[in-house]
Amino acid sequence: MVKKTLLSLICFVFIFKLSAQGNIENNANKNDLISYKLPKLLISNSGKKISTPREWENFRRGEIYSYFANNIYGIVPGELNFQEVEVLDFDKNALGGKAIRKQVNLIFKKGKKSIVMTLLIYFPNKKIKSPVFLAYNFEGNHSVNDDPSIIIYRSKENESTNEKNEETRENKRGGRESRWALNKIIDSGYGLATIDYNNVDPDKNDFSDGIHSLLYKFGQIKPAKNEWGSISAWAWGMSRIMDYLETEELIDPKKVILFGHSRLGKTALWAGATDLRFSMVISNNSGCGGAAISRRRIGEKILDINTNFPHWFAKNFHNFNENESSLKVDQHMLIALIAPRPVYVASASEDTWADPEGEFLAAKEASLIYNIYGKKGIGIDKLPSTNTPFHGSVGYHLREGKHDVTDFDWEQYIIFANKHFR
Repeated sequence: MVKKTLLSLICFVFIFKLSAQGNIENNANKNDLISYKLPKLLISNSGKKISTPREWENFRRGEIYSYFANNIYGIVPGELNFQEVEVLDFDKNALGGKAIRKQVNLIFKKGKKSIVMTLLIYFPNKKIKSPVFLAYNFEGNHSVNDDPSIIIYRSKENESTNEKNEETRENKRGGRESRWALNKIIDSGYGLATIDYNNVDPDKNDFSDGIHSLLYKFGQIKPAKNEWGSISAWAWGMSRIMDYLETEELIDPKKVILFGHSRLGKTALWAGATDLRFSMVISNNSGCGGAAISRRRIGEKILDINTNFPHWFAKNFHNFNENESSLKVDQHMLIALIAPRPVYVASASEDTWADPEGEFLAAKEASLIYNIYGKKGIGIDKLPSTNTPFHGSVGYHLREGKHDVTDFDWEQYIIFANKHFR
Protein backbone atom coordinates (compact mmCIF):
# COMPACT_ATOMS: atom_id res chain seq x y z
CA MET A 1 0.00 0.00 0.00
CA VAL A 2 2.89 2.34 0.89
CA LYS A 3 4.69 1.47 -2.37
CA LYS A 4 1.53 2.16 -4.35
CA THR A 5 1.03 5.52 -2.64
CA LEU A 6 4.71 6.43 -3.13
CA LEU A 7 4.50 5.52 -6.84
CA SER A 8 1.38 7.65 -7.25
CA LEU A 9 3.12 10.58 -5.56
CA ILE A 10 6.16 10.25 -7.84
CA CYS A 11 3.90 10.14 -10.92
CA PHE A 12 2.01 13.21 -9.71
CA VAL A 13 5.23 15.19 -9.16
CA PHE A 14 6.55 14.15 -12.61
CA ILE A 15 3.32 15.14 -14.33
CA PHE A 16 3.24 18.43 -12.38
CA LYS A 17 6.79 19.22 -13.48
CA LEU A 18 5.94 18.47 -17.09
CA SER A 19 2.84 20.63 -16.85
CA ALA A 20 4.75 23.45 -15.22
CA GLN A 21 7.50 23.22 -17.83
CA GLY A 22 4.85 23.27 -20.57
CA ASN A 23 3.32 26.42 -19.09
CA ILE A 24 6.72 28.06 -18.84
CA GLU A 25 7.46 27.18 -22.46
CA ASN A 26 4.05 28.42 -23.58
CA ASN A 27 4.55 31.67 -21.70
CA ALA A 28 8.03 31.99 -23.13
CA ASN A 29 6.65 31.49 -26.63
CA LYS A 30 3.96 34.06 -25.93
CA ASN A 31 6.55 36.50 -24.61
CA ASP A 32 8.69 35.88 -27.67
CA LEU A 33 5.76 36.98 -29.81
CA ILE A 34 5.57 40.34 -28.08
CA SER A 35 9.28 40.84 -27.43
CA TYR A 36 10.33 43.86 -29.44
CA LYS A 37 12.42 47.01 -29.27
CA LEU A 38 10.80 50.21 -30.44
CA PRO A 39 12.78 52.73 -32.50
CA LYS A 40 13.56 55.79 -30.42
CA LEU A 41 11.09 58.59 -30.91
CA LEU A 42 13.33 61.32 -29.51
CA ILE A 43 16.70 60.34 -31.04
CA SER A 44 17.33 61.69 -34.56
CA ASN A 45 18.93 59.64 -37.33
CA SER A 46 22.20 61.42 -36.60
CA GLY A 47 21.99 60.49 -32.92
CA LYS A 48 20.85 63.89 -31.65
CA LYS A 49 18.70 63.78 -28.55
CA ILE A 50 15.46 65.74 -28.93
CA SER A 51 14.42 67.69 -25.85
CA THR A 52 12.56 70.79 -27.11
CA PRO A 53 9.64 71.43 -29.48
CA ARG A 54 11.97 73.37 -31.77
CA GLU A 55 14.38 70.42 -32.07
CA TRP A 56 11.45 68.12 -32.79
CA GLU A 57 10.10 70.37 -35.52
CA ASN A 58 13.48 71.19 -37.08
CA PHE A 59 15.18 67.80 -36.91
CA ARG A 60 13.15 64.77 -35.92
CA ARG A 61 9.62 65.27 -37.20
CA GLY A 62 10.63 65.65 -40.84
CA GLU A 63 12.75 62.51 -40.99
CA ILE A 64 10.03 60.41 -39.34
CA TYR A 65 7.38 61.81 -41.68
CA SER A 66 9.53 61.20 -44.76
CA TYR A 67 10.08 57.58 -43.80
CA PHE A 68 6.35 56.95 -43.33
CA ALA A 69 5.57 58.71 -46.62
CA ASN A 70 8.10 56.81 -48.74
CA ASN A 71 7.97 53.40 -47.12
CA ILE A 72 4.48 52.91 -45.69
CA TYR A 73 1.66 55.13 -47.00
CA GLY A 74 3.21 56.53 -50.17
CA ILE A 75 3.84 60.06 -51.37
CA VAL A 76 1.29 62.04 -53.38
CA PRO A 77 2.94 62.59 -56.80
CA GLY A 78 1.35 65.93 -57.66
CA GLU A 79 -1.16 68.62 -56.80
CA LEU A 80 -4.78 68.94 -57.82
CA ASN A 81 -7.60 70.96 -56.33
CA PHE A 82 -11.29 71.02 -57.12
CA GLN A 83 -12.18 73.11 -60.15
CA GLU A 84 -15.83 73.51 -59.31
CA VAL A 85 -18.20 73.46 -56.32
CA GLU A 86 -21.78 72.50 -57.12
CA VAL A 87 -24.31 73.18 -54.35
CA LEU A 88 -26.94 70.45 -54.49
CA ASP A 89 -28.99 71.20 -51.40
CA PHE A 90 -29.31 73.75 -48.59
CA ASP A 91 -32.03 73.26 -45.96
CA LYS A 92 -32.28 75.35 -42.79
CA ASN A 93 -34.86 73.03 -41.21
CA ALA A 94 -33.14 69.65 -41.18
CA LEU A 95 -33.48 67.16 -38.30
CA GLY A 96 -36.71 68.75 -37.10
CA GLY A 97 -35.37 72.29 -37.43
CA LYS A 98 -32.32 72.00 -35.16
CA ALA A 99 -29.84 71.58 -38.00
CA ILE A 100 -28.87 72.99 -41.37
CA ARG A 101 -28.16 70.41 -44.08
CA LYS A 102 -25.92 71.18 -47.01
CA GLN A 103 -24.84 68.91 -49.85
CA VAL A 104 -22.19 69.83 -52.40
CA ASN A 105 -20.19 68.26 -55.18
CA LEU A 106 -16.45 68.94 -55.29
CA ILE A 107 -15.46 68.35 -58.90
CA PHE A 108 -11.86 67.49 -59.83
CA LYS A 109 -10.69 67.47 -63.44
CA LYS A 110 -7.47 66.80 -65.28
CA GLY A 111 -7.40 66.31 -69.02
CA LYS A 112 -10.36 64.16 -69.97
CA LYS A 113 -10.68 62.56 -66.54
CA SER A 114 -12.66 63.71 -63.53
CA ILE A 115 -13.96 62.60 -60.17
CA VAL A 116 -16.82 63.98 -58.08
CA MET A 117 -16.73 64.04 -54.29
CA THR A 118 -20.24 64.45 -52.85
CA LEU A 119 -20.08 66.01 -49.40
CA LEU A 120 -22.90 65.92 -46.83
CA ILE A 121 -22.74 68.47 -44.00
CA TYR A 122 -25.01 69.02 -41.01
CA PHE A 123 -24.49 72.18 -38.89
CA PRO A 124 -26.23 73.19 -35.68
CA ASN A 125 -28.91 75.75 -36.59
CA LYS A 126 -27.17 78.64 -34.84
CA LYS A 127 -25.77 82.00 -35.87
CA ILE A 128 -22.20 81.11 -34.95
CA LYS A 129 -19.43 79.19 -36.69
CA SER A 130 -19.47 75.57 -35.55
CA PRO A 131 -16.65 73.12 -34.90
CA VAL A 132 -17.12 70.06 -37.08
CA PHE A 133 -16.25 66.38 -37.18
CA LEU A 134 -14.94 65.40 -40.61
CA ALA A 135 -15.19 61.70 -41.44
CA TYR A 136 -15.48 59.26 -44.29
CA ASN A 137 -18.33 56.78 -44.36
CA PHE A 138 -18.25 53.29 -45.81
CA GLU A 139 -21.60 52.84 -47.54
CA GLY A 140 -22.70 56.21 -48.87
CA ASN A 141 -23.95 59.45 -47.31
CA HIS A 142 -27.49 58.09 -47.27
CA SER A 143 -26.39 55.33 -44.84
CA VAL A 144 -25.50 57.89 -42.13
CA ASN A 145 -29.09 58.96 -41.44
CA ASP A 146 -32.55 58.04 -42.71
CA ASP A 147 -33.18 61.64 -43.79
CA PRO A 148 -34.97 61.12 -47.15
CA SER A 149 -33.38 64.28 -48.56
CA ILE A 150 -29.85 62.88 -48.47
CA ILE A 151 -28.79 62.42 -52.07
CA ILE A 152 -27.73 58.93 -53.10
CA TYR A 153 -24.46 59.22 -55.00
CA ARG A 154 -24.27 57.47 -58.36
CA SER A 155 -20.94 57.05 -60.10
CA LYS A 156 -20.67 57.50 -63.86
CA GLU A 157 -20.48 53.74 -64.22
CA ASN A 158 -23.86 53.36 -62.50
CA GLU A 159 -25.82 56.26 -63.96
CA SER A 160 -28.08 53.89 -65.87
CA THR A 161 -28.92 51.65 -62.90
CA ASN A 162 -31.99 49.47 -62.98
CA GLU A 163 -34.91 49.61 -60.56
CA LYS A 164 -33.57 46.72 -58.45
CA ASN A 165 -30.30 48.55 -57.75
CA GLU A 166 -32.23 51.74 -56.95
CA GLU A 167 -34.36 49.81 -54.47
CA THR A 168 -31.26 48.27 -52.87
CA ARG A 169 -29.74 51.69 -52.34
CA GLU A 170 -32.96 53.08 -50.90
CA ASN A 171 -33.19 50.15 -48.47
CA LYS A 172 -29.74 51.09 -47.14
CA ARG A 173 -30.88 54.58 -46.21
CA GLY A 174 -29.97 55.02 -42.54
CA GLY A 175 -28.40 51.54 -42.50
CA ARG A 176 -25.33 52.73 -40.55
CA GLU A 177 -27.17 55.27 -38.42
CA SER A 178 -26.09 53.53 -35.19
CA ARG A 179 -22.47 54.49 -35.89
CA TRP A 180 -23.00 58.21 -36.24
CA ALA A 181 -24.92 59.61 -33.24
CA LEU A 182 -25.86 62.55 -35.44
CA ASN A 183 -28.41 64.04 -33.06
CA LYS A 184 -25.96 63.84 -30.17
CA ILE A 185 -23.31 65.59 -32.27
CA ILE A 186 -25.67 68.40 -33.30
CA ASP A 187 -27.12 68.80 -29.78
CA SER A 188 -23.56 69.20 -28.48
CA GLY A 189 -22.92 72.11 -30.83
CA TYR A 190 -20.83 70.27 -33.42
CA GLY A 191 -21.34 69.73 -37.12
CA LEU A 192 -20.68 66.61 -39.15
CA ALA A 193 -19.16 66.57 -42.63
CA THR A 194 -19.00 63.19 -44.33
CA ILE A 195 -18.39 61.57 -47.69
CA ASP A 196 -18.23 58.02 -49.05
CA TYR A 197 -14.54 57.16 -49.20
CA ASN A 198 -15.09 55.32 -52.48
CA ASN A 199 -15.79 58.71 -54.12
CA VAL A 200 -12.09 59.48 -53.75
CA ASP A 201 -10.61 56.06 -54.48
CA PRO A 202 -12.71 52.90 -54.84
CA ASP A 203 -11.61 50.38 -52.22
CA LYS A 204 -10.30 47.68 -54.55
CA ASN A 205 -6.95 46.54 -55.88
CA ASP A 206 -7.27 48.54 -59.07
CA PHE A 207 -5.48 51.83 -59.67
CA SER A 208 -7.13 52.58 -63.01
CA ASP A 209 -9.89 54.69 -61.47
CA GLY A 210 -10.34 57.14 -58.61
CA ILE A 211 -7.96 60.01 -57.94
CA HIS A 212 -4.81 58.03 -58.82
CA SER A 213 -5.61 58.07 -62.52
CA LEU A 214 -5.78 61.88 -62.59
CA LEU A 215 -2.19 62.28 -61.42
CA TYR A 216 -0.38 59.66 -63.50
CA LYS A 217 2.51 60.64 -65.75
CA PHE A 218 2.18 59.79 -69.43
CA GLY A 219 2.01 56.01 -69.84
CA GLN A 220 1.73 55.31 -66.10
CA ILE A 221 -0.90 52.74 -65.06
CA LYS A 222 -0.12 52.24 -61.37
CA PRO A 223 1.68 54.13 -58.60
CA ALA A 224 5.46 53.85 -58.26
CA LYS A 225 6.71 51.81 -55.29
CA ASN A 226 7.00 54.84 -53.03
CA GLU A 227 3.78 56.49 -54.23
CA TRP A 228 0.37 56.58 -52.67
CA GLY A 229 -1.77 53.59 -51.89
CA SER A 230 -5.46 54.01 -51.16
CA ILE A 231 -4.97 55.16 -47.55
CA SER A 232 -2.74 58.00 -48.70
CA ALA A 233 -5.27 58.84 -51.43
CA TRP A 234 -8.10 58.93 -48.89
CA ALA A 235 -5.95 61.16 -46.66
CA TRP A 236 -5.36 63.45 -49.65
CA GLY A 237 -9.14 63.61 -50.09
CA MET A 238 -9.59 64.78 -46.49
CA SER A 239 -7.19 67.65 -47.15
CA ARG A 240 -9.12 68.67 -50.26
CA ILE A 241 -12.34 68.68 -48.24
CA MET A 242 -10.53 70.84 -45.71
CA ASP A 243 -9.76 73.27 -48.56
CA TYR A 244 -13.49 73.57 -49.07
CA LEU A 245 -14.39 73.77 -45.36
CA GLU A 246 -12.09 76.78 -45.02
CA THR A 247 -14.47 78.60 -47.36
CA GLU A 248 -17.65 77.49 -45.56
CA GLU A 249 -19.01 80.40 -43.54
CA LEU A 250 -20.91 78.15 -41.11
CA ILE A 251 -17.76 76.26 -39.99
CA ASP A 252 -14.90 77.28 -37.73
CA PRO A 253 -11.90 76.11 -39.82
CA LYS A 254 -9.66 76.12 -36.73
CA LYS A 255 -11.86 73.47 -35.11
CA VAL A 256 -12.07 70.69 -37.68
CA ILE A 257 -11.78 67.26 -36.06
CA LEU A 258 -10.72 64.27 -38.14
CA PHE A 259 -12.48 61.04 -37.22
CA GLY A 260 -12.04 57.59 -38.70
CA HIS A 261 -12.99 54.00 -37.90
CA SER A 262 -10.98 50.90 -38.86
CA ARG A 263 -9.16 51.48 -42.19
CA LEU A 264 -10.48 55.01 -42.09
CA GLY A 265 -8.96 55.38 -38.62
CA LYS A 266 -5.60 54.62 -40.24
CA THR A 267 -6.49 57.25 -42.83
CA ALA A 268 -7.37 59.86 -40.18
CA LEU A 269 -4.03 59.39 -38.44
CA TRP A 270 -2.06 59.74 -41.68
CA ALA A 271 -4.14 62.73 -42.83
CA GLY A 272 -3.62 64.39 -39.45
CA ALA A 273 0.13 63.79 -39.66
CA THR A 274 0.22 65.17 -43.21
CA ASP A 275 -2.02 68.24 -42.88
CA LEU A 276 -1.43 70.47 -39.86
CA ARG A 277 -4.70 72.36 -40.41
CA PHE A 278 -6.68 69.62 -38.70
CA SER A 279 -7.00 70.65 -35.08
CA MET A 280 -7.73 67.21 -33.60
CA VAL A 281 -7.52 63.58 -34.74
CA ILE A 282 -9.56 60.59 -33.56
CA SER A 283 -8.65 57.00 -34.41
CA ASN A 284 -11.32 54.39 -33.66
CA ASN A 285 -10.22 50.71 -33.74
CA SER A 286 -7.56 51.41 -36.41
CA GLY A 287 -5.24 48.45 -35.66
CA CYS A 288 -2.39 47.42 -37.96
CA GLY A 289 -1.04 50.32 -39.99
CA GLY A 290 -3.05 52.63 -37.75
CA ALA A 291 -2.50 53.03 -34.01
CA ALA A 292 -1.30 49.50 -33.13
CA ILE A 293 2.43 48.80 -32.76
CA SER A 294 3.53 46.66 -35.73
CA ARG A 295 6.44 44.99 -33.93
CA ARG A 296 4.13 43.30 -31.43
CA ARG A 297 2.80 41.00 -34.17
CA ILE A 298 -0.47 40.54 -32.28
CA GLY A 299 -3.72 40.28 -34.23
CA GLU A 300 -3.44 41.54 -37.80
CA LYS A 301 0.16 41.68 -39.01
CA ILE A 302 1.79 43.55 -41.88
CA LEU A 303 1.81 40.40 -44.03
CA ASP A 304 -1.91 39.90 -43.39
CA ILE A 305 -2.88 43.43 -44.32
CA ASN A 306 -0.65 43.58 -47.41
CA THR A 307 -1.99 40.21 -48.59
CA ASN A 308 -5.67 40.94 -48.01
CA PHE A 309 -5.56 44.61 -49.02
CA PRO A 310 -2.51 45.03 -51.28
CA HIS A 311 -3.69 48.44 -52.49
CA TRP A 312 -3.95 50.22 -49.14
CA PHE A 313 -0.28 51.03 -48.64
CA ALA A 314 2.71 51.90 -50.84
CA LYS A 315 4.34 48.90 -52.52
CA ASN A 316 7.47 49.62 -50.47
CA PHE A 317 5.53 48.58 -47.37
CA HIS A 318 5.43 45.01 -48.69
CA ASN A 319 9.20 44.85 -48.02
CA PHE A 320 8.34 44.54 -44.34
CA ASN A 321 6.09 41.46 -44.58
CA GLU A 322 7.32 39.15 -41.79
CA ASN A 323 10.04 41.75 -41.29
CA GLU A 324 8.56 44.34 -38.93
CA SER A 325 11.76 44.73 -36.91
CA SER A 326 13.57 46.26 -39.89
CA LEU A 327 11.20 49.24 -39.95
CA LYS A 328 12.90 52.43 -38.79
CA VAL A 329 9.58 53.66 -37.38
CA ASP A 330 6.56 52.23 -35.63
CA GLN A 331 3.04 53.48 -35.09
CA HIS A 332 3.75 55.40 -31.88
CA MET A 333 5.79 57.68 -34.14
CA LEU A 334 2.81 58.18 -36.46
CA ILE A 335 0.69 59.34 -33.51
CA ALA A 336 3.56 61.59 -32.41
CA LEU A 337 3.49 63.39 -35.78
CA ILE A 338 0.15 64.87 -34.75
CA ALA A 339 1.66 66.64 -31.71
CA PRO A 340 1.01 69.06 -30.17
CA ARG A 341 -2.58 68.86 -31.46
CA PRO A 342 -4.91 66.64 -29.40
CA VAL A 343 -5.20 63.03 -30.54
CA TYR A 344 -7.55 60.29 -29.31
CA VAL A 345 -7.05 56.54 -29.76
CA ALA A 346 -9.91 54.18 -29.01
CA SER A 347 -9.98 50.38 -28.79
CA ALA A 348 -12.62 47.69 -28.19
CA SER A 349 -12.16 44.77 -25.81
CA GLU A 350 -13.33 42.11 -28.29
CA ASP A 351 -11.44 43.60 -31.23
CA THR A 352 -8.36 41.40 -30.83
CA TRP A 353 -7.53 41.62 -34.56
CA ALA A 354 -6.77 45.32 -34.00
CA ASP A 355 -4.59 44.59 -30.90
CA PRO A 356 -6.13 46.95 -28.31
CA GLU A 357 -3.08 46.76 -26.04
CA GLY A 358 -0.82 47.64 -28.98
CA GLU A 359 -3.00 50.68 -29.70
CA PHE A 360 -2.78 51.78 -26.06
CA LEU A 361 1.00 51.29 -25.90
CA ALA A 362 1.51 53.33 -29.09
CA ALA A 363 -0.52 56.20 -27.62
CA LYS A 364 1.46 55.94 -24.39
CA GLU A 365 4.83 56.02 -26.20
CA ALA A 366 3.71 58.94 -28.38
CA SER A 367 3.01 60.85 -25.17
CA LEU A 368 6.77 61.50 -24.83
CA ILE A 369 6.62 64.27 -27.43
CA TYR A 370 3.43 65.71 -25.93
CA ASN A 371 5.23 65.96 -22.60
CA ILE A 372 7.98 67.99 -24.28
CA TYR A 373 5.31 70.41 -25.49
CA GLY A 374 4.05 70.66 -21.91
CA LYS A 375 0.92 68.70 -22.79
CA LYS A 376 -0.63 65.87 -20.81
CA GLY A 377 0.03 62.51 -22.43
CA ILE A 378 -1.03 59.05 -21.28
CA GLY A 379 -0.20 58.95 -17.58
CA ILE A 380 -0.69 55.23 -16.92
CA ASP A 381 1.54 52.28 -17.77
CA LYS A 382 -0.96 49.45 -18.23
CA LEU A 383 -4.01 48.96 -20.42
CA PRO A 384 -6.92 50.48 -18.47
CA SER A 385 -10.10 48.69 -17.53
CA THR A 386 -12.95 48.80 -20.01
CA ASN A 387 -15.04 51.96 -20.22
CA THR A 388 -12.59 54.08 -18.19
CA PRO A 389 -11.51 56.85 -20.59
CA PHE A 390 -8.38 58.98 -20.22
CA HIS A 391 -8.71 62.54 -21.51
CA GLY A 392 -5.35 64.31 -21.72
CA SER A 393 -3.91 65.88 -24.84
CA VAL A 394 -3.54 62.22 -25.77
CA GLY A 395 -6.86 60.52 -25.10
CA TYR A 396 -7.59 56.81 -24.87
CA HIS A 397 -10.32 54.39 -23.96
CA LEU A 398 -10.91 50.67 -24.16
CA ARG A 399 -14.61 50.15 -24.76
CA GLU A 400 -16.25 46.83 -24.07
CA GLY A 401 -17.56 45.16 -27.19
CA LYS A 402 -16.59 44.53 -30.77
CA HIS A 403 -15.08 46.34 -33.76
CA ASP A 404 -17.62 49.14 -34.19
CA VAL A 405 -18.50 52.75 -33.38
CA THR A 406 -20.99 53.24 -30.55
CA ASP A 407 -22.71 56.03 -28.63
CA PHE A 408 -20.17 55.51 -25.83
CA ASP A 409 -17.37 56.29 -28.29
CA TRP A 410 -19.07 59.46 -29.50
CA GLU A 411 -19.75 60.59 -25.95
CA GLN A 412 -16.02 60.41 -25.22
CA TYR A 413 -15.08 62.22 -28.44
CA ILE A 414 -17.46 65.06 -27.67
CA ILE A 415 -16.16 65.34 -24.08
CA PHE A 416 -12.60 65.33 -25.45
CA ALA A 417 -13.38 68.03 -27.99
CA ASN A 418 -15.15 70.15 -25.38
CA LYS A 419 -12.12 69.88 -23.12
CA HIS A 420 -9.81 71.30 -25.76
CA PHE A 421 -12.10 73.69 -27.61
CA ARG A 422 -14.10 75.21 -24.76
